[in-house]
Amino acid sequence: MEFTRFLDCLAADYDRLRTVVGTDADAPVPTCPGWTVADLSRHVGEVYLHKTVAMREGVEPEAWPPKEFAEEEPTALLDRGYTALRAEFATRAPGTPAATWYGPDQSVGFWIRRMAQETVVHRVDAELATGRPVTPVPDDLAVDGVDELLKIFAAYAVAEWGDYFTDILAASPGRTFLVRAGDAAWRVRTGPGEFTVTDGAEGGPPDVTLSGSPEAVLRRLWNRDGADGGVTVEGDPDAVEELRRCIVVATQ
Repeated sequence: MEFTRFLDCLAADYDRLRTVVGTDADAPVPTCPGWTVADLSRHVGEVYLHKTVAMREGVEPEAWPPKEFAEEEPTALLDRGYTALRAEFATRAPGTPAATWYGPDQSVGFWIRRMAQETVVHRVDAELATGRPVTPVPDDLAVDGVDELLKIFAAYAVAEWGDYFTDILAASPGRTFLVRAGDAAWRVRTGPGEFTVTDGAEGGPPDVTLSGSPEAVLRRLWNRDGADGGVTVEGDPDAVEELRRCIVVATQ
């Protein structure tokens, strides 16, 4: 996806998120246990401001969020965070250096992509919490979100912070997963200390196949399924659980 496209998606999903969170601040968020819609609003605002600081100062702030944020009304914090984030994006090219947690990409472009994906997932959270119809996720954004989740979150986390996955992967017999999201496909290989991702469906028979529309697969992997799910899963339940647990730990 082009960065201009990410920014357009970010704007559209923020507008929808902002509309929805203003309707029922006390509603529980089923996909974020223990949170209300107000908590969700505060979280997204804090995330936006955190990335703004990372770009401005060239380093990710360690002590976050600042204590004074707790005194700010959640939607006001959300508005302030989004305004600051967009202002920062407007003054920096995607290739400009910026501090990120992902070693291979230390650029503003990383945060443009990440904030577009962060916002669409939390927009879905807000809609589910308030009983609103879930606005469809565009196919290109959903496919990119699956790619980001598998490669940038899960594969990178296992490679860099493998100790967190020992309980999940140490006894793995070595498994292959085929993930299909519309016309896009990825093959995932797991094993002791291993979580690797390659593009495409080619290869031997997988242990697990997970397939559906781009939106359905994105929501399943992020544990934001709808009532009907819309995803077909075929294969060993133990293997399915292994993949699920890896993604849960990688996205905490």
